[in-house]
Amino acid sequence: MKRLSAIGSPRSNLVVGAAVAILGLSAGTAFAQTAPAPQRPAQPAVKPKPAAPAAAAPTPATPAPATQGLASTKTAGGDDVIARVGEANISAEELRAYVGALGAREQAALAKDPALLSQAVRMLLANRLVLQEVIAKRWDQRPNVAAQLDRVRENALVEIYLQSVSTPPESFPSEDELQKVYDANRSALLVPRQFHLAQIFVAAKDGDKAAEDKARKAIESIQAKLRAPGADFGAIAQAESNSKSSGDLGWVAENQIRPEIKAQVQGLAKNAVSEPVRLDDGWHIIKLIDTKASYTRTLPEVREQLVQQMRSERAAVLRRAYLAELLKQNPPILNELALSNLLDNSRK
Repeated sequence: MKRLSAIGSPRSNLVVGAAVAILGLSAGTAFAQTAPAPQRPAQPAVKPKPAAPAAAAPTPATPAPATQGLASTKTAGGDDVIARVGEANISAEELRAYVGALGAREQAALAKDPALLSQAVRMLLANRLVLQEVIAKRWDQRPNVAAQLDRVRENALVEIYLQSVSTPPESFPSEDELQKVYDANRSALLVPRQFHLAQIFVAAKDGDKAAEDKARKAIESIQAKLRAPGADFGAIAQAESNSKSSGDLGWVAENQIRPEIKAQVQGLAKNAVSEPVRLDDGWHIIKLIDTKASYTRTLPEVREQLVQQMRSERAAVLRRAYLAELLKQNPPILNELALSNLLDNSRK
């Protein structure tokens, strides 16, 4: 909603598409082992609209979308072909590998917005086209390009190897280790009290007396309508509010509500309406639809994210220990004078 910022940040919607589900992505966000952030409750997914009935008479032939021809296409290995450009295919396995190589934050973003997956496929197809052009022009065989490729290959080999030697055992974390970390983070796993709110907003610019007087009259008129027997808050909000909507803000966490609004909300009974509240952008009338008490998220709720974060942190520790031991066994020798001269020359 346009004026949701008046009481806090917009509520997040969690909509996981079928394509993302097939890839096995997790929609949960990882939290720090020492100070995890509580997660806001997910909002209901939007139900898809029913498909329109088929027309009785055939319509003129139109070009088929590029994806229609891939409905039953398989690779030589029997895997589904997700997309194609020219002679290049993107298989489901390749896409799974691409997504699997992403970081936890990027995977969480894909899970929240399946449209990003389509963008990723288009990017992969564009890369395939560029690669075809590179090969056709033998561009990769140029000496300076070949040298860069060698450096990239070396870095990639080092990274892959370090990942292999720093991967925690499958048994980590144990149930006991998991429980200890969960207990240490219980206070950070507290989900604050939530309010299901609706609002009527009337804009009023600070310092503009004429606009302020007009807004006050509008607020008085709205209050009179709200006091009428059987008054419909949503209908009045849609007719009178500057947001021109039903005013439903959904569930909002207590710590995301402006102090001026929270002071009013905390004193309201269920389905009660507040007095007008003046903020820097205008006047707000709040209705409390319902309340959810605060609670601490349970271990089963956070298990997947907690395990992922603990394994990630353990991998980082193992990597540092491996590199430290490697350097201890093979002490490096630095030419400090040459290094200093190199730095001096770079500053000139």
